[in-house]
Amino acid sequence: MKTDLFFRVTVLVCVLTTAACTTTVTQHATDIRPLEPRGTPSTASELRIAETALESGNLDMATTIYSRIVKADENSVPGLTGLGNTLYAVGDFTRAGVYFQKASQIEPDNTAPLIGMARVAMHQRRLADAAATYHRVLALKPNDALASAGLGAALDLAGDHAGAQDVLRAALKANPGDPMLAVNLGLSLVLSGHPREGANVLLDVTRFPSAPPQAREDLALAYGLLGNTEAAAELLGQDLPKASVDDNLRYYALQRARLMGASAPSSMSAPMSAPTATKVGTGKESAVSALPAAVTQAANGPLAQ
Repeated sequence: MKTDLFFRVTVLVCVLTTAACTTTVTQHATDIRPLEPRGTPSTASELRIAETALESGNLDMATTIYSRIVKADENSVPGLTGLGNTLYAVGDFTRAGVYFQKASQIEPDNTAPLIGMARVAMHQRRLADAAATYHRVLALKPNDALASAGLGAALDLAGDHAGAQDVLRAALKANPGDPMLAVNLGLSLVLSGHPREGANVLLDVTRFPSAPPQAREDLALAYGLLGNTEAAAELLGQDLPKASVDDNLRYYALQRARLMGASAPSSMSAPMSAPTATKVGTGKESAVSALPAAVTQAANGPLAQ
């Protein structure tokens, strides 16, 4: 656990393939953008089936259907983008990028392959490319929540926390209450050394039963950096076994000690009490453990199409 929480965030892209680590994944959120059905009625039906298979994790079925669509029409943008998403899901980012780029060349104004290209760039640590592509999406769809969340994550990874927060706050004004924007804003505040402010933002998300699991993980991180290990443990315990919870808490304590010794913000000078709003839904989503991350939900969550 040698990674500095605030200054070396980018190493966390390794969470994609590391399931045996024991520190909570803290990640930015994105959402699913369904592909628009196109072509014949049978093709549209196939696309819906493939999309459902992809979302449910049945990658073999999704790949088979998307491959069949592309074989019938090599210029099928939904088919090419779908194949890119299936490759992305198994970690083959280079080949995924090829399909996304081909789809984007056919339809430059289609935002689905652009989102795929940006997500690939994020995982390949081409942060400037990712940010530029998200800007292209926002030029086509101003205030788009998914692109704004991605742009905020790209800026955070590049260390521009203030820029990320400006983007996310503006997007939240246009999309009030959007959970992925709020989660990313909360994590950005935590990563920039303002865990109390970040916790307050994340509390507004975790108070709902349908809150995404990364909101709880990010809030636990904020509590851990504030010294409230009891609240952090309660949140982590909803998704992780006790051994992993203990490992996370030790890591939080080490990071808190490091930050306090480096003139941490005054907001970190005292433990934060846990409001009852930290009580969230009873669903037990499976959690992947790894080093703290500032990556898009694409790291472990649903694919943005």
